[in-house]
Amino acid sequence: MKKLGVAVIGTGFWGKNHARVFTELEETELLAVCDINAERARTVAKQFGVKAYSDTARMLKRKDIEAVSVCTWSTNLAKEALKALKAGKHVLVEKPMAANSKQAETLLKKAEKEGLHLSVGFLMRFIPGLQFIKKAIESQDIGELVCATAKRVSEWPERIGDVGVVKDLAIHDIDVMRYLFNDEPVAVYAKTGNMRHKKFEDYAHIMLTFGRGKNAFIEANWLTPYKTRVLVVTGSRAITKLDYITQELTMETAEKTVQPRIAWQEPLKLELQHFARCILEREKPFITGLDGLKALKIAEAALKSSKTGRLVKLK
Repeated sequence: MKKLGVAVIGTGFWGKNHARVFTELEETELLAVCDINAERARTVAKQFGVKAYSDTARMLKRKDIEAVSVCTWSTNLAKEALKALKAGKHVLVEKPMAANSKQAETLLKKAEKEGLHLSVGFLMRFIPGLQFIKKAIESQDIGELVCATAKRVSEWPERIGDVGVVKDLAIHDIDVMRYLFNDEPVAVYAKTGNMRHKKFEDYAHIMLTFGRGKNAFIEANWLTPYKTRVLVVTGSRAITKLDYITQELTMETAEKTVQPRIAWQEPLKLELQHFARCILEREKPFITGLDGLKALKIAEAALKSSKTGRLVKLK
């Protein structure tokens, strides 16, 4: 099998994980890493036996690099992703994809013009338990989908500094709700605020309204003493609960409670493997740049709703 030549831009905690996974996959060959912190880039490059760069433009001149993961700070994601697209590279950009939807639209247009893959790092979709729930909804094993609730809370993360909890955490669940409901929300109402951080919101409660009166509820914060990542999906015949961290899944009906046996798999490995295979086999990615743009627009609507205290209708 031909290996895809890849590189990682941004070698912080998550970027280092991307680099590790790329070295573990049969489909990819990690060739380089880049970070504005040259020492950090060298450390990660040495760990994986690749070349280190501190200048993205220099690295992107390499013809053997065909695709990149962009794992920088949120406000730099679009800038670095656009550089890569202009250099003719396929891109997987981490969420929230861009600082704002205008930047995201620019990425979409460039990728389409150049015929390049553009995917967004919505990792939750690759968790096997979420795939199980999606199939249960489609087959109506849980009956008709009524509502879904997500809780994504934890202590204050040291790595965050340029966006608030809506674009950093809640955006994962915004994407999940779009995916599970197989629809776009028609309205959003949100309450966000600051308890410990002066510049960005550190808690958010978001309600998404879909067609036929169906709703999704999202709670996200950086205030809770321990990390929780839970999804509850309510159907007319069953309720499913997924712990994203342990990947344990429970399904409850009126008669019984069952825990389907689903093997734990590393979602990042599944995500990057899928990204590489789509490029090698010229297939459409499971998660596209358009998914990233739509989730970001909903996140922006949630922030607008909180600021105005009003429901925001979505086009």
